[in-house]
Amino acid sequence: MSDINIVPLGDRIIVKPIEREVMKSGIIIPDTAKEKPMEGEVVAAGQGKLKDNGERLPMDVKKGDKVLYGKYSGTEVKINDKNYLIMHQDDVLGIIK
Repeated sequence: MSDINIVPLGDRIIVKPIEREVMKSGIIIPDTAKEKPMEGEVVAAGQGKLKDNGERLPMDVKKGDKVLYGKYSGTEVKINDKNYLIMHQDDVLGIIK
């Protein structure tokens, strides 16, 4: 069971960023200095973009896919004290196999 109760609309997806542990020579880097993650897991996906004729375009990504996305892609949201990104499928650069 998913820990979120939000269904993205259209061609939007909800991504849980994958945080990488960064420690350089024993120095702890504060959150404000860390680079934003650009890798995440899709936890929910919409049904696809609706074309003008009413037909739906299928989604290229699905729940469970690990994806790469642009550094400043999406809108950050906090759900149940966890950080997620809501973004359009077009913001995904690739699926990690």
